[in-house]
Amino acid sequence: MDISQAKHAFITGGASGIGLGIADALLKRGVAVTIVDNDAEGIAAVIAERKGQRIGGRQLDVRDLAGWARVKAEAEAEFGAVDILVANAGIGPDGEYLWDATAESLERLLAINVGGIFNAISAFAGDMRDRRRGYIVVTGSMAGLAAQDFPRIGTYTASKYAVVGLSEVLRNEMAPYGVGVSTLCPGMVASNLGKNTTRMGFRGKPLDLGGAPEAGPRAPAMDPAKVGERTVAGIIAEERFIITHPDDWAEVGARCRALEEAFGQSAPAQ
Repeated sequence: MDISQAKHAFITGGASGIGLGIADALLKRGVAVTIVDNDAEGIAAVIAERKGQRIGGRQLDVRDLAGWARVKAEAEAEFGAVDILVANAGIGPDGEYLWDATAESLERLLAINVGGIFNAISAFAGDMRDRRRGYIVVTGSMAGLAAQDFPRIGTYTASKYAVVGLSEVLRNEMAPYGVGVSTLCPGMVASNLGKNTTRMGFRGKPLDLGGAPEAGPRAPAMDPAKVGERTVAGIIAEERFIITHPDDWAEVGARCRALEEAFGQSAPAQ
């Protein structure tokens, strides 16, 4: 995508973490940004710190369908049609082993992490199709490419596998209309995911995501600003997957090799 042609980006989960990193990277390139978040105080602080820049904010629970219509209308009244949609908002793991996880936990993760992205696509993708221009970034996770080597993230991983699949289908569906789609799959990033999860009324058990002992320690969490720059580079290159942590290929590659082996062992259909 030619970023110089983009006038307005709409970013969910934009008041902190990855969403804010992407917002700042786009602001630097002259793109007006609407950040959407459930944290009204966070939105106000972000906008105050960026006084003089073309940034607006709207409070929204991404599960609120009526709210989507409102914030879309308000954002486009301020900055015009949305050229870049970043469907990024989500909550973190519940910290439960799957045998202890509750139906409520799974339903909430799916409603926010998957349903929220579906609602963003429903709000904006049709307009982009009709205009035959635009770009969509869907935030998945490295946990949506491989079941990582630590336990107690099963419901979260399920939500991210769903997001990756949704995004891949969307890329194929939008391609004939000239609209690009990338799936952002970050590894560990320094963000407010835990705090934001608690704000949404979801109090999971604490997790040690340092990696399994046999796998060794994981690298320090990445600065969201670096994720933002990496994401913009991925938009420009129209990458199918935007990867922030290439060292995480160890887990993803192991899964791919297992699948390759399984296909090789299967007898051809008669």
